[in-house]
Amino acid sequence: MSDIKIVKPGECGFGYLIEQDAGYISPNDKRNKDFINEINKLEKGEQVIADPLVLYVVLQKWGVKNRNGRIYPKDILEREVENYQQLIKERRAIGELDHPESSIIAGDRISHNILETWWEGKTLMGRMEILMSPGYVKYGIVSTKGDEVANLIRNNIMIGVSSRGVGSLKQINGDNIVQDDFEIICWDVVTSPSTPGSWMFKDKAEAKPFTESTKKENNLLVDDINKFLLD
Repeated sequence: MSDIKIVKPGECGFGYLIEQDAGYISPNDKRNKDFINEINKLEKGEQVIADPLVLYVVLQKWGVKNRNGRIYPKDILEREVENYQQLIKERRAIGELDHPESSIIAGDRISHNILETWWEGKTLMGRMEILMSPGYVKYGIVSTKGDEVANLIRNNIMIGVSSRGVGSLKQINGDNIVQDDFEIICWDVVTSPSTPGSWMFKDKAEAKPFTESTKKENNLLVDDINKFLLD
């Protein structure tokens, strides 16, 4: 599937659907300070990272127009998330640092693994582990993409999370609606910022205020989406 094109914002048709509006890690957020403080101690030669770096993230929403002008219907996104659970069970819910123009997840570019997903209303939440090498944990040596992600956080670089999938878009009443042939590939870590307010957290409860839906007048309701798909 390497010859499939990337469907750019505002375009319709079949291809890779890459989003950049799910969530991002703020190194300045107090919930990530503990990790940053620990990892800074590596400069003193201390082995201080005993536990994996696990963060909570807003992954995606259905029925809400995203930054690329696309809307994911409820039934389609829920179906794909359900299918994705098998990868989570098998510890194969992996993703890369930065989006490739491919449906293949390259082994040498893996940076993280999604441990769990759940729904809070129309918001898909997730728990994501950043995969760091023993060399980085012990000595601060960056040798993998996961190490790069951890090191970006340590250096106060804001990074984001966005989805990668393949499928079709159809324009309906001026909105680009994701069609039934959509398949989720993964969620990647990216260096471009995502929607403000969709943060990653160390504590699931702290993410609660950010799962609220956008106001009705600014989005297409799911009932309207289902009506359009039936027309």
